[in-house]
Amino acid sequence: MSPPAKPSDTPARPSQPPKTFQKFVARYPVLGEAHQRVGREVESLGPLDARQCALVKIGISLGAGLESALRSHVRRALEAGATHEEIEQAILLGMNTVGFPRTVAAWSWAHEQFERDAGEGKSPNINTSTDAGGQQR
Repeated sequence: MSPPAKPSDTPARPSQPPKTFQKFVARYPVLGEAHQRVGREVESLGPLDARQCALVKIGISLGAGLESALRSHVRRALEAGATHEEIEQAILLGMNTVGFPRTVAAWSWAHEQFERDAGEGKSPNINTSTDAGGQQR
């Protein structure tokens, strides 16, 4: 099985940021650009690709209890080629650290985002399993 495609190999349909974020950035464009510039710089400092960074950020958002950030990173992970199973595992890994209730809440937020994306006609990465020959199960 080949490794997941890097973002540059996969045409992405970028999603729109939440309306609150858009309003904030419209009001304070210098702060919005600084925030985005720091994010780009931090992601470029190591070997992780966009998919891996988004999965890590899902875990960070889970730990901090940040619903909007978790949903944002679920969208970004999907855009970068992550599967629903990979996103679920990133969430489940937090269970022993942050507890069952927070993990279940994050799991439900991710599933709400999956449903929202499906309703918007975005192509969800729901085919998550392959056999030894690379065929979908």
